[in-house]
Amino acid sequence: MPNIDTLVVGAGLAGLNCARELTRQGRQVLICEAADGIGGRIRTEQHEGFLLDYGFEVLQTAYPEARRALDYAALDLRPFRPGALIRHDGMFHRISDPWRDPLALFSTLFSPIGNLADKWRMAQLRRQVQATVIDDIYERPETTTLERLRELGFSTAMIERFFRPFLSGVFFDPDLSISSRAFEFIFKAFASGDTAVPAAGMAAIPQQLAADLPAGTLRTGTPVAAIDPTGVTLASGERIAAGNIVVATDSASAVRLLGRAHLPATRATTCLYFAAPEPPIDEPMLVLNATGKGPINNLVVPSLLSSNYAPAGQSLIVISVTGNPGQDDARLGADVRQQLGEWFGRGITAWRHLKTLRIHDALPMQLPPVRHPRHHDPRQPNGILVCGELGNPTSIHWALYTGRRAAEAIIANSPSSPSS
Repeated sequence: MPNIDTLVVGAGLAGLNCARELTRQGRQVLICEAADGIGGRIRTEQHEGFLLDYGFEVLQTAYPEARRALDYAALDLRPFRPGALIRHDGMFHRISDPWRDPLALFSTLFSPIGNLADKWRMAQLRRQVQATVIDDIYERPETTTLERLRELGFSTAMIERFFRPFLSGVFFDPDLSISSRAFEFIFKAFASGDTAVPAAGMAAIPQQLAADLPAGTLRTGTPVAAIDPTGVTLASGERIAAGNIVVATDSASAVRLLGRAHLPATRATTCLYFAAPEPPIDEPMLVLNATGKGPINNLVVPSLLSSNYAPAGQSLIVISVTGNPGQDDARLGADVRQQLGEWFGRGITAWRHLKTLRIHDALPMQLPPVRHPRHHDPRQPNGILVCGELGNPTSIHWALYTGRRAAEAIIANSPSSPSS
């Protein structure tokens, strides 16, 4: 393909948004994606009539960059109920956001998930993060999330029964060693909008971005072996020249392509998918394990959000386990079933295991220091640009943001569109 203005390596959210911003400015863009599909970590697999999202994936509707880039109405977003059902002391306890779910005020205030002082501190934290713009969150003094929660005065019970299982599901970090900035950013998102999934599964998000690209922009199944400032060499040996090169891959691939020595550490998660004749809960809420025992971190029933997730007459249950357990899949499945039986009784014998998915590099660790991407120039000293998770905070918001920022850097460097 002659006269390519920009070649983007990777068709995750960052790469797709970068390409979309450039093509809207009349630029000729080519995306080379190694996988057979798009979306990076945001994927949905069709399996026996079920939609299996790639791990516990959700969209926070309050993300400013998602509001800017995505058509929420077209995605037909289906929100979870605010709050969570928390398994503790042999029972499920409901804790919710009384500002958005007033009917849950009594159960939230008098649940054993923390004391009344904890509930007041939660309200104060909610008010504080809602009043703070995202840019300022990333300028605050930084520590680990565990230290930040202790500084805020939360009791050990509140940390162990709510924050640890909740944040383990978000960041896959049971130690709460992630940056306090990353925690406050995600807490602001949860407090300010809905937690939702598209009716057709999370893959609808990258599909919507890709639908705006001109025909011929995207080549899947096209791994890139090497890059330089003037083009790329594919694994097939083909050489493609371009005026700009953007690396928008996962961290490990970006490090390899850029020739860097340091590979960022990542967190793992494991998901087990089950089909059931009926759901174990009656409303679309996140179920958290606060017992401190067993493999389960959280449970969701996506088919309560959208009937597309399961065939008629069936329910889809997704169990998340933090990390990559040492047991093989059969032993892990048996341990999960045993814990489910303790929670829901004999009914789980009718559940059918669909799949176990081990995601070894689910997310970068986001240990301190974590800085706002505005402090990072997307253009490297050799002229190659980088967007996505390498060196940046991670979320749908930041993937879209860094992709747009890389496109703007290209446009600013060469404002006029090249001739064909």
